Amino acid sequence: MTEMVYGAVPARHGEPILPEWWRTVDRGSLAAITGLFLIGTLLGLAASPPLAVRNGLDPFHYVWRQAGFGAFAFLLMLVVSMMAPQRLRRWGVVAFLLAVVALMLLPVFGTDFGKGAVRWYSLKVISVQPAEFLKPSFAIFAAWLMAASYDIKGPPGKGMSFAVAVALTATLALQPDFGQAGLIIASWALMYFAAGAPVVLLGSIGAGVMGVGWFAYHNSEHVARRIDGFLSSDVDPLTQIGYATNAIQEGGLLGVGLGNGQVKWTLPDAHTDFIIAVAAEEFGLLLCIVILVLYATVVARSLMRLVRERDPFIRLAGTGLAVQLGMQAMINIGVAVRLLPAKGMTLPLISYGGSSLIAAGLGLGVLLAMTRKRPQYEPLEDILGVGAVR
Repeated sequence: MTEMVYGAVPARHGEPILPEWWRTVDRGSLAAITGLFLIGTLLGLAASPPLAVRNGLDPFHYVWRQAGFGAFAFLLMLVVSMMAPQRLRRWGVVAFLLAVVALMLLPVFGTDFGKGAVRWYSLKVISVQPAEFLKPSFAIFAAWLMAASYDIKGPPGKGMSFAVAVALTATLALQPDFGQAGLIIASWALMYFAAGAPVVLLGSIGAGVMGVGWFAYHNSEHVARRIDGFLSSDVDPLTQIGYATNAIQEGGLLGVGLGNGQVKWTLPDAHTDFIIAVAAEEFGLLLCIVILVLYATVVARSLMRLVRERDPFIRLAGTGLAVQLGMQAMINIGVAVRLLPAKGMTLPLISYGGSSLIAAGLGLGVLLAMTRKRPQYEPLEDILGVGAVR
């Protein structure tokens, strides 16, 4: 496929890579992402010692693992953010194909760790969840296909990307992993919207998704149980949602203090899917608001920069990565506060888990690379008389 008309070329020839990166990167988003990494380390310190004790390990075993994964993911993010979009496109397509192969082989070589869904590869020291790496690479792959449709006599990239999205959604739903499946199809729909899709078509796709949901509810006991529990006016205090609800209520505005919370001792997924409940109980509503603001900052600032981008691949890939981050955070927190049906999904950069952290670091590195300031912004700013997004 041909290169795009507007390339992301350096503004100053011969400038060292670090000064150029610092001058062009979105420092506001970088600061917000750094804050999320630090909060994740803090909440790992608060939430994971009970798990280590239950497993007969040193109380800080998972704290050190989380810190190690976080440091590696942060460094990886910085390195990736310095790369050119064209190189990231090539690597992203390769990563997508590898992730798809890994996803297909899960029924043969994967494990469920007793959770009823085969989503992981157990490598003794660590476990790998292919779906986490599938999400950012899918955004790049779908953007590549959609952008190709802008070329004269280019392939029907939008239709091809839709077929890929449907196939992946069906594969993930069969694991079953409805959360990741929904995230894939929703991010594709928003990318397609950014690419100029008719609203009627998107409405039809939404109706189709609702139809699939209705079918799943009537034909899957697992789905029906979760939706019925969500719609019920009473919350069983001995369920994960019940524990999380009580923890959020106990935390109040300022929380009970680091180490004084009780939900981490009773909630099995307090360090992963329900870590926001630990944040609410030990640090209160204020920390939860800070977390929400940091996620919103990254998404909003990224979209503000991308709306000025002339290269369709960069614009679409960045949009997909930004909305994936925002939607995943929204789903995780929405489940914990009972605005959404129960669904296992990590809170990006904060929940414990090597696959989640490293995949999030990769995705955010690509997002920072896509939103770096480029020469194309200068004429527009001069004409409008406004400053760049700093």
